[in-house]
Parts: sequence; structure tokens; C-alpha cells
Amino acid sequence: MASLMKRPVTLSARDREELIRLTTTGVRPASVIRRARVLLALDTSAGEPDPKDVIAAQLGVSGEMLRLVAKRFAEAGGDVLATITRKKRDLPPVPSPVTGEVEARLIALACSQPPAGYARWSLRLLEKHVELTEDIPNLDHSTIGRVLKKRNCVLI
Repeated sequence: MASLMKRPVTLSARDREELIRLTTTGVRPASVIRRARVLLALDTSAGEPDPKDVIAAQLGVSGEMLRLVAKRFAEAGGDVLATITRKKRDLPPVPSPVTGEVEARLIALACSQPPAGYARWSLRLLEKHVELTEDIPNLDHSTIGRVLKKRNCVLI
């Protein structure tokens, strides 16, 4: 109960109606509906909400879920839509080592003559030659295959 008092959820009448409509009509992801129901249950504008364990049992969620939704509501500044929807990632977690220049160098290498003793390029042979080239970062053979497939390059 102490964590609910730390971050009270107070909804306006309009937000409350919107959440009720969202949970009862239309097709929405289950996680959005679940968070909307949690917000409705935690709402303090209609009076004191039930204890945390009672709400968790009624909605079939954990007490931690209640705490996280209340925390996210407080962090979003009371924005209901930002609380119930999924947060979008700003950037990918790791930048791709394959840039336009790397891709062009890789395609040029794949289109060149294979080394002596080989009839054609293979992905593993390209991987070995990429490791020897200083301008191109080390790439796995599966990454090389993806780049070539994306550009419709066929190893002959």
C-alpha cells in the first residue's frame, strides 16, 4: 500500500471514459488493455482504491506490475496514452557495422576474380578476405550473405 501512496494515480473524467472505452471495445494488444485496467483500478479520483494485493488478485497481475504502471504514469506526467502504450526505441541498441561504403567494398570484392586456387567466391572465403582488409570491419559470413542477398548479388 505504501508504494501506491508514493505515486497516486488521479485520472480526469475524460481519461477515465477513454480507458473504459479502450478496455471494452475494439481490438487492442493485451498488454495495453491490462495496463488500462490497472490504471482504472489505481485511480484515486473516485475515492480510495482497494489495497494493492486485492487489485492484483482481481486483475490477475502482480504487485510489481501495479507499482511499475503507477511509476510510469508519474514519469509520463499523467499522460494516459504514454503510460499504456509501448515505449518506442530512439536508436537501435548497437549501430550496424555495415555502412554504405562497407557494403560497396564488399560487393566489389565479391564481383572480383576469386584468389588463385579457387574457382569462385564462397561466403567463408569472403569472410577470410574481409578480415585481411583493413578498411572493412570484420564481418561474419552470415552478415556478408545478408548484404549480398539484399543487393541481389550472386556468387559465381
